[in-house]
Amino acid sequence: MIGKLYRPGRMYTTEEIEVFDHDWKSLADGVAIPHGLYDLTQNVGYIQIGTSHDTGEFACDSIRYWWQNYGVVHYRSASSILLMCDGGGSNSSRQYLFKQDLQALVNELGIEIRIAHYPPYTSKYNPIEHRLFPHLTRVCQGVIFDSVEMVKNLMANAKTQTGLKVFTTILTQVYKTGRKVTGDFKQTMKIVFDDYLP
Repeated sequence: MIGKLYRPGRMYTTEEIEVFDHDWKSLADGVAIPHGLYDLTQNVGYIQIGTSHDTGEFACDSIRYWWQNYGVVHYRSASSILLMCDGGGSNSSRQYLFKQDLQALVNELGIEIRIAHYPPYTSKYNPIEHRLFPHLTRVCQGVIFDSVEMVKNLMANAKTQTGLKVFTTILTQVYKTGRKVTGDFKQTMKIVFDDYLP
């Protein structure tokens, strides 16, 4: 949350910073919701920061932004994209609304997208969990977020000795909550489910 709200961690400053000791939403000036993609082969993280709600539509817009601005440049001859995702959240394996938004994205981009959801309690094996997110957390520890731009700049500065680079952008679109899956989507969808996760 953005505002004068307490955040765990330590930061060296030349003067005292006064903040609220609770992080209630009513005290916040806004939110910064990061959605990350991590390229294993290039050791590069791509963070899209939303300013409204963490929805399946936001997750798909993050994928779209990455593909149109980076993916298509680095992988011109790609015929499919493989994304390894955690099982919950806005890109949950159980949400048909995410599947519907993903189907629309595939139709728009004209490229196959394969999603490999990690089973419950196994997301720690997802490379993004130990190659990208801890370093984003480290650069943001103890910092009081004054603005979304500040969060963007902090995350863009995350680096490691192994050469991690992070590119960040802000997606300001307002994402509605409470959307419903269209009535005939389950009958007309072109999604193929694998029998097991290899």
